[in-house]
Amino acid sequence: MSEENKRNEYSADNIQVLEGLEAVRKRPAMYIGDVGIKGLHHLVYEVVDNSIDEALAGYCDTIKVSINPDNSITVEDNGRGIPTGINTKEGKSALEIVMTVLHAGGKFDKDTYKVSGGLHGVGVSCVNALSIHMRTEVHREGKIFEQEYSIGKPLYEVREIGESNATGTIQTFKPDSSIFEFTEYNYDTLAARMRELAFLNKGITITLTDLRSTEGEEPRQTVYFSEGGLREFASYLDRNREKLINDVIYFEGEREGVPVEVALTYNTSYTENIQAYVNNINTHEGGTHLSGFRRGLTNTLKKYATDSGILAKEKIEIDGDDFREGLTAVLSVKVAEPQFEGQTKTKLGNREVTAPVSQAVSEMLAVYLEEHPAEAKLIVEKVILAARARHAARKAREMVQRKNVLTGSGLPGKLADCSEKDPALCEIYFVEGDSAGGTAKQGRDRHFQAIMPLRGKILNVEKAMQHKIFENDEIKNIYTALGVRVGTEEDSKALNLEKLRYHKIIIMCDADVDGAHIETLILTFLFRFMKELIEKGYVYIATPPLYQVKKGAKSEYAWNEDQRDRLIMELKGGGSESSVTVQRYKGLGEMNAEQLWDTTMNPEHRTLRQVTIENAAECDQIFSMLMGDDVPPRREFIEKNAKYARLDV
Repeated sequence: MSEENKRNEYSADNIQVLEGLEAVRKRPAMYIGDVGIKGLHHLVYEVVDNSIDEALAGYCDTIKVSINPDNSITVEDNGRGIPTGINTKEGKSALEIVMTVLHAGGKFDKDTYKVSGGLHGVGVSCVNALSIHMRTEVHREGKIFEQEYSIGKPLYEVREIGESNATGTIQTFKPDSSIFEFTEYNYDTLAARMRELAFLNKGITITLTDLRSTEGEEPRQTVYFSEGGLREFASYLDRNREKLINDVIYFEGEREGVPVEVALTYNTSYTENIQAYVNNINTHEGGTHLSGFRRGLTNTLKKYATDSGILAKEKIEIDGDDFREGLTAVLSVKVAEPQFEGQTKTKLGNREVTAPVSQAVSEMLAVYLEEHPAEAKLIVEKVILAARARHAARKAREMVQRKNVLTGSGLPGKLADCSEKDPALCEIYFVEGDSAGGTAKQGRDRHFQAIMPLRGKILNVEKAMQHKIFENDEIKNIYTALGVRVGTEEDSKALNLEKLRYHKIIIMCDADVDGAHIETLILTFLFRFMKELIEKGYVYIATPPLYQVKKGAKSEYAWNEDQRDRLIMELKGGGSESSVTVQRYKGLGEMNAEQLWDTTMNPEHRTLRQVTIENAAECDQIFSMLMGDDVPPRREFIEKNAKYARLDV
């Protein structure tokens, strides 16, 4: 048989059977999402979730997470400890089975865990498979047991190493650098998730410690504990906004066998922030529990507004969205057998959850509105104002759509489009100012790169009513350049992604304070009105160099001060420092077209930072803090993070 025929043949011998945890190592993204920063941190969440499940079952109230000096992670809890006895069916220790076999664990036994987030059963064994080394220590039945592993394979049988009066499990693992693009953990990323888990599971103490501190420094440590649960969570999320009502409306109970906890409050902003969880998993795509929440909220508020006569004078129709403007809410349900849509567990499909959540929210709100007439009036007046603004926004949207039809293609006049028509191959640069836009147009590859100059700073959508946003010229130009619709009456943020003209949307601004401000304004708009573009991985930030270091005919670029200093030393060689010149680029317009292409736009050499949403609740409060009206938190944030700033005099 010829070599070509061998390559084309597809027979039984081509079928590979991957034993043990080999499948996880061969296709890690199938199990943890990706092998980048997100996947790296997901390993920690998988192990911590096991401890949380022990807490939900009523056997654990303390969890300790440590980032060790070598970037390994230790997670310790005071739960029951993983069973270590011999499983009669498998003939192995239960601990070894849990750690080395996919779809093995106590979560499939309803008597062991009534509720669990990790029902797919691939958590800790996946972590083990993707770790160069892992050690499990179990305190149970008065004894201490241990077993170590390398890339998912046990190094020895489970063994007894001592005695202990305590119970619990200690897991230590070091991610495999041959699998992950990065192996350095970010404290703030882990802190956001630990804080979230503490709010969602009141009464549990979670400690995060960073042991990577330099000599002489105390380890960084934060202890998370919430007595008020979601009530405190809602206040935390809303802390940077001006309050409409001072109360957090709260409910905790069980309806039709479904435990429901919900907290909500109103602020004076124009955006809604609803965080929905199922068994501690943030279902950012919503689902049946969120539908139940919205139904209960809308029906109850609408009935109160009608019965109280407040709506009688209004000839405007009230929509469901109007009741949620300025709303901050956290919803948490516990479901014994959750049915998630998709592998990522981001949308709940259990239909039986809708009615209990709707009933719980209706009861909670009805009691509050009756007992607090002054606050109820403020909420209803806010709803009416939102309805008026929505109708004004509809007219603004219609004007944008009508303008698109009348001008043929509807593309903005300043847009320099590319010739390629396949969106997957096309990219658009949103560039700060006409000057830099002109340089980018000259330097680009016209085949697949489009340039859209933006005039100055776009509108801060965090402080603007919706109709003002749609009337803004620069925002209209962004919509029309991308090809997506300007919302609909049913959903002002709905995007027809099938019409999206570019799958790389690149923000390119000057490397100075104004440029950073413009980047933040654009990101705020995208997060509030085009979040799906970020979730799909279409949004990037270009990284222009800060310096050009030159000696004679030779020149190099530097993106930070360390690179600049290293290049100065390299180019100086045995000569004097005065023979080396350094140019600081304060704006993109200072580079010529060839330089801009070489450093920032050439796919072979450029550095693009992809914008992702790791934690939706954390993103929401950061945008509110940076772009909202509350000055003190913003000042505190700037003072904390400005220590690395470099001011050019």
